[in-house]
Amino acid sequence: MKRIAVAAVALLLPAGAAFAGVGDDYSTVDKADYIFGCMAANGQTRQALEQCSCSIDRIAAMLPHSEYEEAQTVLSMDKIAGQASEVFRNSPNLRDKVANLRRAQAEADIECFP
Repeated sequence: MKRIAVAAVALLLPAGAAFAGVGDDYSTVDKADYIFGCMAANGQTRQALEQCSCSIDRIAAMLPHSEYEEAQTVLSMDKIAGQASEVFRNSPNLRDKVANLRRAQAEADIECFP
């Protein structure tokens, strides 16, 4: 009985709402931060809000939160000059995580920014 109720609720939700919750462990702050930056780059409009929200939901569906966080850390460290950030730039494993994030962002752009 519980499964039927859950399925019925999922059918009543807007399409993006059901999609966003599946395997999604991204915090609200992480999502809001992404959307804020995305809107800064794409305009402060309602359409940009919807597209940027779609984008982070798609990324969350493709990448585990831990990999997203690691890739974001590498990208932020890449902006720092010096030896301390060299480890982040030269690690093949971390470069792969950034590449995975970039691929997920590209796929999300195709889906969310027609």
